[in-house]
Amino acid sequence: MNEKLKIGVIGCSGMAQSHMGGVAGNADAELTAICDIDPEKLKEAAARYPDARQYTDYRELLKSDVDAVIIVTPDQLHAEMAVASLEAGKHVLCEKPLALTIDDCRVILDAADKSDKKFMVGQICRFTPGFVGAKKIIDEGGIGELVFVESEYAHDYKHIYEAAAGTWRNDPLRNGVVGGGCHAIDLLRWVAGDAVEVTAYANRKILSSLPYDDNTIAILKFPKNVIGKVFVSVSCKRPYTMRSVFYGTKGSIVTDNTSDHFDWWHEDENGTLVQKTVPVDINNHNTAGEFHEFCRIIKEDLPVETTALEGTKTVETALAIVGSADLGGEKVVLKQG
Repeated sequence: MNEKLKIGVIGCSGMAQSHMGGVAGNADAELTAICDIDPEKLKEAAARYPDARQYTDYRELLKSDVDAVIIVTPDQLHAEMAVASLEAGKHVLCEKPLALTIDDCRVILDAADKSDKKFMVGQICRFTPGFVGAKKIIDEGGIGELVFVESEYAHDYKHIYEAAAGTWRNDPLRNGVVGGGCHAIDLLRWVAGDAVEVTAYANRKILSSLPYDDNTIAILKFPKNVIGKVFVSVSCKRPYTMRSVFYGTKGSIVTDNTSDHFDWWHEDENGTLVQKTVPVDINNHNTAGEFHEFCRIIKEDLPVETTALEGTKTVETALAIVGSADLGGEKVVLKQG
């Protein structure tokens, strides 16, 4: 496939426009169509990308000649739009989380299995430079065998939730663990594999008006007797971070998605602990890198790493954490691993 891919973006939010920028900056693709039911958001995006056709109904966009779509809409709409896009013969990049319920995930899974088109879930942490660098070192044995993995999604949503009162962000199904914490969960799954057990606790002491807990801590067990921890807060009083730690038998890595470096400790040939500071780009929402991979997968007919199944497993783990916390820390066994 030598011609440029024609891309449509469903949604014109700030995150959607970040995706649009990723498309516009790719030499192998062109932003052909944009869509939003909100005329103001559509107008704003159209001002930046005037050559893209404008739609207010995604179904009309799907009737056009686009080769692929990027779905950047409220999570509750992912299943409907993903299935319609696949049935219309389009490749799909769907923002995380794949869906808010396992039933919706299965609907998407079924449609993806029946389609000959590529389906990719936008798990952006797999394209964050600090995390990519850490995983490469871990995969090459740079800290020995994994012992403990940890990640946190710490983000103060106070103003977001106040502005979004009564909207999709305040839907009880969109628990912070599922909507935002899926980042940290997917990162640990990427590094350590599928979680097999989880125990969690949660409270609601800051954003008390939310229909779900705003702080959650989970202990997880992974294959090969690796243990882990996920902390999710949508109300913490600190700057946004996804600080993550990876301990191994011969070293450790401390990294995040907002710093220009990460720290790597490892034993040298004499058994002496050596510290190395590894420089990285700061790019915590690397939509350009994510789209580059999506485009390459389509053009070269390559397998997708963040498949609908991968997205489902991340959602399943998130819901297990919520379920355990709701039961006061009762252990939940996951069968996915």
